[in-house]
Amino acid sequence: MEHKRLRYRNQQPVAANGPVLYWMQRDQRAIDNWALHYAVTVANERQVPVVVAFNLVSKFGHTTQRHYDFMFRGLAEVAGSLEAHNIPFVLLRGEPIETIPTFVAQHQIGEVVVDQNPLRFTDAWREAVAATLPVRLTEIDAHNIVPVWLASDKQEFAAYTFRPKLQRQLKSWLVDIPRLPETVSRWSTRPAPVVDWDEVQHTITGDTAVSPVSWLSPGTGAGLARLKQFVSTGVGYATNRNDPNLNCLSHLSPYLHFGQLSAQRVARTVQVSDLPRTDKEAYLEELTVRRELTDNFCFYNQNYDVLAGAHPWAQQTLDEHRDDPREYVYTREQFEQAQTHDDLWNAMQRQMTQEGKMHGWCRMYWAKKILEWTTSPEEAIEIALYLNDRYELDGTDPNGVVGVMWSIAGVHDRAWTERPVFGKIRYMNFNGAKRKFDVQAYIDRYQTYDKQLFA
Repeated sequence: MEHKRLRYRNQQPVAANGPVLYWMQRDQRAIDNWALHYAVTVANERQVPVVVAFNLVSKFGHTTQRHYDFMFRGLAEVAGSLEAHNIPFVLLRGEPIETIPTFVAQHQIGEVVVDQNPLRFTDAWREAVAATLPVRLTEIDAHNIVPVWLASDKQEFAAYTFRPKLQRQLKSWLVDIPRLPETVSRWSTRPAPVVDWDEVQHTITGDTAVSPVSWLSPGTGAGLARLKQFVSTGVGYATNRNDPNLNCLSHLSPYLHFGQLSAQRVARTVQVSDLPRTDKEAYLEELTVRRELTDNFCFYNQNYDVLAGAHPWAQQTLDEHRDDPREYVYTREQFEQAQTHDDLWNAMQRQMTQEGKMHGWCRMYWAKKILEWTTSPEEAIEIALYLNDRYELDGTDPNGVVGVMWSIAGVHDRAWTERPVFGKIRYMNFNGAKRKFDVQAYIDRYQTYDKQLFA
């Protein structure tokens, strides 16, 4: 079924005597990577070399030094792993519409392979590059277990409509991933230049105000170690995962976001682990159904990050209540500095800004309060996405987009009891949080935060 992971982004032919270029974007790993596996396989069939290029742009969303540090250290590991397979790794800098076609022309590339990402600006890169290439651009979904275009042929209303479609297909797609074949032809045009990652880090123009984290090490090796730790200690995930005071989560979302880990590898490892059945089922629901539903939403909905992308009922109810009085109204800067009247919300914001990760349940409460304390749902969405993408290690991702849109605009949810400001959007409050977990313990933890990040 491997061939169903791909789609062609143009109608150009393959130049069978030219090297295969894998333009790595979203899936930054040298193992368990269907896009790389395809590139090596077809290159071996044609007896031509394969080369991997990562294109670094000057601006990527709200990317900061925190994200670049995690990504660059992971890419350094990728480059070393590829070298062991006799595959050169090349770092390109600039706009892909210029760098990729230039590289293709310089090295007489015969086919370009790229991984899938449903976000608008990355898809626009692939579309623009495909239109200029003289050879075929082949896109591979190496991020989802079931390719996004096969999991469903439309935007799904909610998890309950998506789940049966996905689960029927998981039986065929959730298999062991083969080892990367050895390359039969070496890249001999000229040696790929060794990337000085420290120099790259120092010359990048990203936001340096948000510093890297120390509690989580990047890269595939570190991600696999985290996965091993989770399957040996994750007992109780089903019942305890919504308590932010309990460290029962896998902490794998940054590795999945950067593609340093394959979701398929994670799922297979959890499947065959000794975790109790209820914990396996709960985790796999989050990893497969909920996670791949977010790609479905962004893939089929071009308005995925604005109110116009929400269900009609949600747009209507928010519009009807947009002029409701707000007891509190805060600016983006006040939110960013955790300067609200709500100590719980402030603690959540501090966790995110300092650790680069907020507990999943907290992120729902956090985003809903932004809706309650801003002048419009449009402003709430904009602020929540800005903060999420700037501080979360897994920011600028369909998961974050849908998390915000679920919380503020009812995406993948239903209408609830009507109330001021929220209309029929699901409501969450401080008393509800107190019924979930020890709120004061959580507040105390982030009031006395002393830079010693949890392990």
